[in-house]
Amino acid sequence: MKRPVPIYEPLYSLKPIADNIWIVDGDLIEMDAVLTKLPFSTRMTVIKLANGQLWCHSPIQPNQALFDQLDALGPVAHLVSPNKIHYAYIADWKKRYPEAIAWSSPGVEERAAKQKIPVTFDEKLTNEAPEAWAGQIEQLIFKGSTYIEEVVFFHKDSQTLILTDLIENFETERFPSQLRGKAYKLVRVAAPDGQTPIDYRMTFIGHQKEAKECLEQMLAWQPEKIILAHGSCFLENGRAELRRALRWIR
Repeated sequence: MKRPVPIYEPLYSLKPIADNIWIVDGDLIEMDAVLTKLPFSTRMTVIKLANGQLWCHSPIQPNQALFDQLDALGPVAHLVSPNKIHYAYIADWKKRYPEAIAWSSPGVEERAAKQKIPVTFDEKLTNEAPEAWAGQIEQLIFKGSTYIEEVVFFHKDSQTLILTDLIENFETERFPSQLRGKAYKLVRVAAPDGQTPIDYRMTFIGHQKEAKECLEQMLAWQPEKIILAHGSCFLENGRAELRRALRWIR
């Protein structure tokens, strides 16, 4: 079946990025936009912590084959919503893994209530890594947007930065529709120069000082790789790609 934007097969399969960190690609979802729905590829990240527990960032649509792979890898202990529009499947994952802790991002509980999506969170993410993964995964709340405060993460051992919507990087040459590809280029999310979507970027107007401080902290982590939730990841030259993609922050 021809899809409007590319997916990254095989789907629902653990793909290693480095020791103890994997990505899993899912099928497309549609997000509401003005007068239309926009298709997005989906991706989650899995990290095996030092105690053997699994940390799952932005869980994708439930899939039994994926559950089987995870169960063979270790106990699923943490289900992470990185921002208020990445949470829709957490309730389903919580049913499958009732002992897992569901972590909320700023504004997600209010967003879920407004969308009438039933989901319960156990703990809140902050600027500080909780004891469960302190020393292994760094984190910060990316400030400055009046719409989304995304929690970004950095896996120290693999020097991998994990982002959600802050940078998107779609391979528009693989789009079946040239018109759609041009539209994605206009909103600054076309590979190899994927950036922050322009509508998201506009929500930082007047608050770039906070964003710049967050960017400086992320650069100080010196990431080698960047995992993105939407589009092609940057698996080398991570620090340079981060600076390039967020060059609009001054």
